[in-house]
Amino acid sequence: MSKDYYEILGVARDASAAEIKAAYHKLAHQHHPDKAGGDEAKFKEINEAYQVLSNSEKRQRYDQFGQSFDGSQGFNWQDFAQGANGSGGYRTNVNFEDLGFGDLGDIFGSFFGGGGSRRTRTKRGNDLEVSVTLDFKEAVFGTTQTLRLYKTVICDHCSGNGAEPGTKIETCPTCHGAGQVQQIQSTVFGQFRTATVCPDCRGEGKRASQKCKKCHGSGTMKDHESLEVKIPAGIADGQSIRLSGRGEAGAHGGGLGDLYIRVRVREDKDFSRQGDDILSTLEIPYTIAALGGKVDLPTVDGEVRLTIPAGTPSGKVFRVRDHGVHRLHGRGRGDHLVTVHVRVPKHLSSRAKQILEDLSAEGE
Repeated sequence: MSKDYYEILGVARDASAAEIKAAYHKLAHQHHPDKAGGDEAKFKEINEAYQVLSNSEKRQRYDQFGQSFDGSQGFNWQDFAQGANGSGGYRTNVNFEDLGFGDLGDIFGSFFGGGGSRRTRTKRGNDLEVSVTLDFKEAVFGTTQTLRLYKTVICDHCSGNGAEPGTKIETCPTCHGAGQVQQIQSTVFGQFRTATVCPDCRGEGKRASQKCKKCHGSGTMKDHESLEVKIPAGIADGQSIRLSGRGEAGAHGGGLGDLYIRVRVREDKDFSRQGDDILSTLEIPYTIAALGGKVDLPTVDGEVRLTIPAGTPSGKVFRVRDHGVHRLHGRGRGDHLVTVHVRVPKHLSSRAKQILEDLSAEGE
């Protein structure tokens, strides 16, 4: 397929050898497949372009024939792989130290199946999510819950190393401790070697001479676990608590996942919540609304005396400070907001009617 090697490296057609080398240096480091976000296809394309443009003879031929030049004729992945790891007696014209890569030759060597001892990263255990349901006051003041979990845990027989107690952990005979095995692959670029994770030791380079009878060598097992969890005061419905390292254990020493506890809060017949404030309603007699007085107000802390001024209309909201929810991410508490509703009797005695009529006449 026709390719513009100058465009691939992002250099002008009259770029100097130093400019081409610098462009290659930057792009190869950016797209190397062993890096996070690396792109193997792009990496191969960059190296193919560099192999042509860094060689004066190949570059001249490429410039002469333009995009009809077949890059595969000027670049052999097998040769490059051998040159990268120093095997096969072939020396590539890419000098990693000159490019400032330091030990990048070792990285290339491990990518192409060289003598490097690249290890695979063991997989971390799974995260878990559970739900707990709290009463309204438990969410306000906090509480302690005991969770009963059934999850993957570290094997208690081998302590997670996968070996039967008393037996040895030996060098893997398949990869001889390298953690990887080499394969020859044929591609459009020719044949080259690749390294894959050893299937027997999973990249560890060692394995148990006798696998644990309980976990069969994985280092983990399923079991029940009781966990006491402190629920902080002020937590709201739908919020979650994250406990690092309390999830499932990863096989072969892969580390522990996290535990997420999602909180549900039951509705309360007397109270509701608005942020850190608690809301409620209270009926008061029409006589207290008219004349004023004191009433008992239920709160999450117990009853408090609330003063009602004379002439209080129905729907009036009173604020009782510091009787709300404990602030989850700060000090202090919210307030208690109570909406009063004036209770008007449906049936009045003759005397009560007369008194109200007299009051009405005075008001006029």
